Amino acid sequence: MIEVFTVVLPVFLVVGAGYAAVYFKLFPDDYADALMKFTQNFAIPCLLFGAIAKLDLSSVFQFRILGSFYAGSISCFTLGCLGAVYIFKRRPGEAVVLGFCALFANSVLLGFPIVERAFGTEALGPITAIVAIHAPFCYLLGITTIELVRADGRSLPTTAKIVAKAMFKNALMIGLALGFVVNLTGMWLPEGLWAATEMMARAALPAALFGLGAVLVRYGLSANVGETAFVLTLRLVVHPLIALIMATQVFDLDPDITRVVVLTAAMAPGVNGYVFANMYDRAKGSAAGAILLGTAGAVFSVSIWLVILRAL
Repeated sequence: MIEVFTVVLPVFLVVGAGYAAVYFKLFPDDYADALMKFTQNFAIPCLLFGAIAKLDLSSVFQFRILGSFYAGSISCFTLGCLGAVYIFKRRPGEAVVLGFCALFANSVLLGFPIVERAFGTEALGPITAIVAIHAPFCYLLGITTIELVRADGRSLPTTAKIVAKAMFKNALMIGLALGFVVNLTGMWLPEGLWAATEMMARAALPAALFGLGAVLVRYGLSANVGETAFVLTLRLVVHPLIALIMATQVFDLDPDITRVVVLTAAMAPGVNGYVFANMYDRAKGSAAGAILLGTAGAVFSVSIWLVILRAL
């Protein structure tokens, strides 16, 4: 357990350093926004571009891999929505936001560095395949559902156009798309360009982790402790458990790939959960609390999952 903890701890120490730097006013809050913009608009797109461009697509873009992960995602989203309505008596729009927090795993800012530290760079193939469709899938599911259940929103076709436009302007999506273009066409790129991309990619994960901790300072804890605990149970326990069952009992994945899929499923709620809540002005307190407590709690839950996965 100590060995496993040392794999996970450095990642969260960097997150904690970012949190402490802003909390104790050693790092201005607006700098945190700038750092996150650098990582999300430049460094991480370079990381995803390089990963996709050099990826053996046929080996990692398999239905069995994506099915194992996203079966758990859809299940947790459904359970989150139903639990919010029938257990916590939330209105439908608020329930979808809580379901979205249970759906959206922090697969980039936390998943990439933890998987890399735990299993090495060769393990990044399966998580890259998951990340490639993660944001589009989650936003499409969340937005479609909330527009269907809420009565005061814009029409679904109008929302779909806005979301599609926003997705194709997103730097992460652009990085992924360009990576697919290079991979599928076999396009030659100068060695200097590859070297520059790799330099940017090396800066992505540490800067993103520090920035994640820095922006978490602004998210207060919600008074809805029960809702937060419910969301985190789905996010940190139920999703990886379903992924493990699907990978081993249904799709019979290779053990090395199974470990990556399950560990990615065990990540804390992503910041996009709060973005989604803010977009619709629903359940923002619970979303913020789930992100903050989930990120802290993942230190222990991810360590436990690593012990389980290494014992398989």
